[in-house]
Amino acid sequence: MLKAKEKDQNTEQRIKAAAQRLFQRKGFAATKTRDIADEAQINLALLNYYFGSKEKLFKIIMMESIFKFLQGIIFVFNDEQSSLEEKVQQIANRYIDFLSKEPEVPLFVLSELRNESSDFIHQLPIDNLFLDSVFAKQYKEKMAETGSNKSSLMHFLINLLSMLVFPFMSKPIISKIGNLNNKEFDNLMEERKNLVPIWIESILKTHDIS
Repeated sequence: MLKAKEKDQNTEQRIKAAAQRLFQRKGFAATKTRDIADEAQINLALLNYYFGSKEKLFKIIMMESIFKFLQGIIFVFNDEQSSLEEKVQQIANRYIDFLSKEPEVPLFVLSELRNESSDFIHQLPIDNLFLDSVFAKQYKEKMAETGSNKSSLMHFLINLLSMLVFPFMSKPIISKIGNLNNKEFDNLMEERKNLVPIWIESILKTHDIS
């Protein structure tokens, strides 16, 4: 009985892995259920047995991808023990490590959200995650200490996430400009783990940041 359950789980994971590769490579619209079955090396009936439809499978993959994209900062944002500067360093480390392993996730998530935003965005507590976090509180306190009257939390978040995510989304262009191979690009991203916190610290010390 246990072996049968493990077999079911292995088959389900194989289907999800195949679907994720195809969705990330081709997008939802261009991916057919037959393509997923062929990629997973199963018959179409078995795919329908486990997931029912391409739409249901896509929603599972999408939500898991979004969770992967966000989970690296959920704990960090609400850690009472770390300072704002320490949080920035941790976020830089976590995001660069994650995106180095799964560089397709941010582009996949953002491109598909544009098509499915009404369905997925409302299921995500993104506003609460960011705006009600310890991170946001510490940022506002930092701005009060510097005497800034233009303390835009949203600009700060955009700057931080852009510094971390954009290089991976634009890897082909960056690699072409710098004539970088994959190893050299990875090394460049490793350097950003230390550089991004330095740049962010400079922003924090600037009164007129927005």
